[in-house]
Amino acid sequence: MTERPHKLVIRNIGLILSGRLEQPILDGDCVVAIDGKISAWGREKDLDTGEASSVVDANGVTLAPGLIDSHVHPVVGDYTPRQQQLNWIDSSLNGGITTMISAGEVHTPGRPKDIVGLKALAIATQRMYENFRPSGVKVHAGAPVIEHGMTEEDFRDLAAAGVTLLGEVGLGSVKDGKTARQMVDWARKYGIQSTIHTGGPSIPGSGLIDADMVLETGTDVVGHINGGHSALPDDQIVCLCDKCSSGLEIVHNGNERSAVLALNTARELGKLDQIILGTDGPAGSGVQPLGILRMVAMLSAFGGVPAEQAFCFATGNTARQRNLDTGLIEAGRAADFVLMDQALHAPGRNILESVAQGNLPGIGMVIIDGQVRCARSRNTPPAARIPLIV
Repeated sequence: MTERPHKLVIRNIGLILSGRLEQPILDGDCVVAIDGKISAWGREKDLDTGEASSVVDANGVTLAPGLIDSHVHPVVGDYTPRQQQLNWIDSSLNGGITTMISAGEVHTPGRPKDIVGLKALAIATQRMYENFRPSGVKVHAGAPVIEHGMTEEDFRDLAAAGVTLLGEVGLGSVKDGKTARQMVDWARKYGIQSTIHTGGPSIPGSGLIDADMVLETGTDVVGHINGGHSALPDDQIVCLCDKCSSGLEIVHNGNERSAVLALNTARELGKLDQIILGTDGPAGSGVQPLGILRMVAMLSAFGGVPAEQAFCFATGNTARQRNLDTGLIEAGRAADFVLMDQALHAPGRNILESVAQGNLPGIGMVIIDGQVRCARSRNTPPAARIPLIV
């Protein structure tokens, strides 16, 4: 006998956020997922909801794609030696994060900088997080930091072994644009996506990466365009927004004023689709389980972006820039969802108005690949309404 597909039905949804800037709000009150993939969405009366394996009554709350953190620095499992903290990924799950992208495992004690060692670390880390998903969170890791002496063959070997990311360019010994550009081009040739450190130094051994270096290197993502930690001068941030077709990454651990500048510039240039969000943690600033939610609320409140669009920065925009199968309410995409509501007693007539005033929502449930991974969040303020597993 063949096993029946797992069918998840989420009904009684009050508001569906799509993750798509072009149409951030969808008309519907129900989502159906089969075997961890979105099957259909719309009005429950129009959908096939029979023979469900699991049913969630959303109780009128908002459903959005699971949030994506485009910039983290994992090491091993759910532990970070930088902050001596266990379960930081699980804490991020409680902040609505379902996917994380490594910008390099630079905080690994004794991180090897020889070519054989850095390749071995990248491959091992990629395998570890492929085989082990802390609390179900998808951690795309194994991001080597480029060093002098790497050849095209090294990038071919890394790609063949399953590595798909480069760590932040500039955190290793390669600090000139010409050399970095050659290695970024080799990486791109073999399907490896690249990110560059932007701004002042963040760890010993790193240095200033200015706009000229960013433009010459030509990475796929301009990492923390608002600085990690210190930002570039305003004119250089404006220049990068103007001249880059890459992802323009704004992070929690950067300069908030520069974040709003980058957002406003991108909007004026018609480039809001390039804005993506990260935390840049764990780092010297600590671990930020609610960092992405805080960025959504901050950019909406101080950047004047409607909350439903600000959520797109942390979902569909990042999914498109990072070539992920999640982040959008779309048939065939991963069934990764966050169910949330206006925080109890928070101002605003509804969740979107409340977030646009700078308030965090309350998370009532997080679902990854069609499986409930956490119920009421232990980290967000309490939600006015809570979804229930029927």
